[in-house]
Amino acid sequence: MTDTLQIDPIEALKDKEPSKPPRSQWRDVWDQFRKHKGALFGGGFLLFITLFVIIGPYIWTLDAQKLDIRNKDMRPIYTWLWDGSAKIAWNRPLGTDNLGRDMLANMIKGGRTSLAVGWAAMVLALFLGTLIGVLSGYFKRLDGILMRFTDLVLSLPLLPLLLVAVTLFRQPLRAAFGPEEGMFILIVGVIGITSWMQTARIVRGEVLALKEREFILAARSIGTTPGKIITRHLLPNIMSPIMVSATLGLATAIITESALSFLGVGFPSDFPTWGKMLADSVPRMTEYPERVLLPGIAISLTVLSVNYLGDGLRDALDPRVRGR
Repeated sequence: MTDTLQIDPIEALKDKEPSKPPRSQWRDVWDQFRKHKGALFGGGFLLFITLFVIIGPYIWTLDAQKLDIRNKDMRPIYTWLWDGSAKIAWNRPLGTDNLGRDMLANMIKGGRTSLAVGWAAMVLALFLGTLIGVLSGYFKRLDGILMRFTDLVLSLPLLPLLLVAVTLFRQPLRAAFGPEEGMFILIVGVIGITSWMQTARIVRGEVLALKEREFILAARSIGTTPGKIITRHLLPNIMSPIMVSATLGLATAIITESALSFLGVGFPSDFPTWGKMLADSVPRMTEYPERVLLPGIAISLTVLSVNYLGDGLRDALDPRVRGR
């Protein structure tokens, strides 16, 4: 009688090949993000325009505020292709304005100001919105007060409110910090304080859904303080909507700053921003349309790229979308 082959069940359950290392979650996020062509364009253009305004002054060293009346109203180089009789300055690729200031230098300096205001105001709005949203969603006794306050701010007409705030606080801040620094603080503060409401509502909804989950209930049962629950468990799990809200807040801040500068209540008249360049170009836009198009296209493409970036981040950071 032939002996039956004995098989150890424990040995049979063991893997015969070495197990692969677990796949990184951030690798999954990147794989999903790069499938979104608009998000890739948005991220690439935002990186380009940021490097353009940061590194640009070290490459194009002309002073943006220097007046050169003899060389005023120069047309961009590309206009020579269809208007050979135009006054062209080959060392001024984007031409000059009616005071002889170089347009390329103004685009670089104006972009640096507009993006700085956008990033700073976005961070302030994100901080306020996250703080109010977390407190409202986690602490039931604060929910009614904070949400009614949010509804009140949402019901206010924001543009007249911005104009009133700038008019009231412009002179004290200018006297305290200087004309440029004071206006930067004022505009960042005004935009940030009036832009946090959407973030607060999004964060509140996420916190309300998360605080009844099993891991939050387990943390409460072992006596974890609310502060540690918020910082260790809630905030890491709501980073996805916060990051998406950040991109949308950046776009809103850039547009709002441009609108204030266009209306003449922003930075001083000799301090360039994209919105200020638009305002200065409007009186002669029929003669020199490129002066309106250049800052207008820069604002539009920057805001469009930020919106596409936020759309891609929303899809990439949502595990339900990544699993499809």
